[in-house]
Amino acid sequence: MIEIGIDPILLTIGPFSLAWHSLFIVVGMAAAVWLSAHLAARAGLPADTMYSLAVWVIPGGIIGARLVHVIDYWGYYSANPGAILAIWEGGLAIWGGVLGGTLAGLLFAKIKGIPFSRYADRVAPGLILAQAIGRIGDIINGEHISTTISLPWGVVYTHPGSPSYGLPPTHPAVAYELLMDLFIFGLLWKILGRARPDGMLFLLYLALYSTGRFFLSFLRLDSNTVFLNLNQAQWISLVVMAIAIPIMVLQKTSARGR
Repeated sequence: MIEIGIDPILLTIGPFSLAWHSLFIVVGMAAAVWLSAHLAARAGLPADTMYSLAVWVIPGGIIGARLVHVIDYWGYYSANPGAILAIWEGGLAIWGGVLGGTLAGLLFAKIKGIPFSRYADRVAPGLILAQAIGRIGDIINGEHISTTISLPWGVVYTHPGSPSYGLPPTHPAVAYELLMDLFIFGLLWKILGRARPDGMLFLLYLALYSTGRFFLSFLRLDSNTVFLNLNQAQWISLVVMAIAIPIMVLQKTSARGR
């Protein structure tokens, strides 16, 4: 059994507090922007354009992440509309961040007339790395409640401020996701620059993450089921798989036929 007794709140100044989760989200975003700009420059793309892209993608990702979270917990937010904008209190959905950031990136590319696919391939490794870094904060805070486990790596949260305080040993589901994210990062890094045609690396990221997230979500108890006993993240994962995988196959087939 693994005990985690760290206070979820890292720092409090007056009415404002900084949670470990928030800190690692910021660190993850900074790492993603830096790495994406570095990979763009290495590929002969202007790093400044990548920084400009980040100015669009980050707000788009935050809006999308909050929107998907609010929809998932609409029963609460419909009764407390004033809490919808209180993102400092927590409540960001990764899928919303990915989809919102992607839409913002597509809009930026359309306006500026730049090849979205080439830039997206350089964003993918940084994006999955940012997700892994963000999960460190989730592990510390114990925000995502999972199913119980009797194996030695079951996690127990001993700090009263943790949402998982008082629960029996549970699966470290977000730690599993962190390891999955690092595996995907390693794979993307290995084939970076070799995946053809442009956009294939980003599509591979979407396909791999959505597949892993779908199955790992069976261990999570912190999301509302939507239909057929599947939660929101699982349905989004299925939709993303249904779009990304066929596009990958079509693009690969088309490239071989040229």
